[in-house]
Amino acid sequence: MSASQDSSPANRNRILGSLPLEEYNRLAPHLEPVELELRKIIQESGDAIRYAYFPGNGVISIVACMRDGSTVEIGVVGPEGMVGIHALLGIESTPNESMVQVPGDGMRIRIGTLLDEFRRGGALQDLTLRYLYAFMMQISQTAACNRLHTVEERLARWLLMCHDRVEGDELALTHDFLAMMLGVRRAGVTGAAVALQAEGYIRYSRGHVTVMDRKALEEFVCECYAAVKAEFDRALMH
Repeated sequence: MSASQDSSPANRNRILGSLPLEEYNRLAPHLEPVELELRKIIQESGDAIRYAYFPGNGVISIVACMRDGSTVEIGVVGPEGMVGIHALLGIESTPNESMVQVPGDGMRIRIGTLLDEFRRGGALQDLTLRYLYAFMMQISQTAACNRLHTVEERLARWLLMCHDRVEGDELALTHDFLAMMLGVRRAGVTGAAVALQAEGYIRYSRGHVTVMDRKALEEFVCECYAAVKAEFDRALMH
C-alpha cells in the first residue's frame, strides 16, 4: 500500500507517493508543505543542505554558477524527484544553485530526519538511489544535447520536460530565463521560439509559452527527451 491516495503534494511526488505506508507514516509528522514561488532560490551555491524538497508540481532548476556570475541549467527536478539528494550521500553542500523555474507546491523535510529513514535501508533508500541514477542520466544527456543539437531541438526538449512536470499547457517563461536555462543568448531563444511557433507546436508571447501540439513537438524533438524519460520511468517503476 502506498503513502496516500489524496491529491496532496506528498502523494503527487513520485518518491513520497510510492513509499509503503509504514515508512511514509514515520516521515509524515516531519514533512512541511511549501509553496514553490517563481525564481525562489531554495538552495544557495555553497550553503549547507538543510532540507530536502519534494515537489508536488512545478519545476526546480539545478543551476551551475560560474565565477563571472553567468549561470546555466544542468538539470530539472519536478514531481518525479527531490532536491537535496546529495546530502543522502554524505555531501553537506553543493556548488550548484536550486531555483524555482515554474511555480508549484511541495513538501520539505530536514535532511537529518530523512537520513535517519534512508539509513534504515528500506523503500526510501531504494527509491532515492534509483532516482539519483536517473538524474545523473539527465545531466549527462543534457550535456550531450547542448553540444550536438540545435537550439530549436534543445528548446523543444526543455519545454516537453517542463510540460511533463506541470498541470496544464501554460508555462510562464521569459526570454531571459529561457536564455539562462539553455545557456544561449537571448536572441537565440527568440529565434528558436519563433521557429517552433511557426510550425504550430507552441504559442509564444512575452513571458508565456503555451504548448499547442504536444504530439508534433514530440516528433520534432531530438532523441534526448525520450532517452531521459525512459530512464526515469525504468528507474522508478514498480
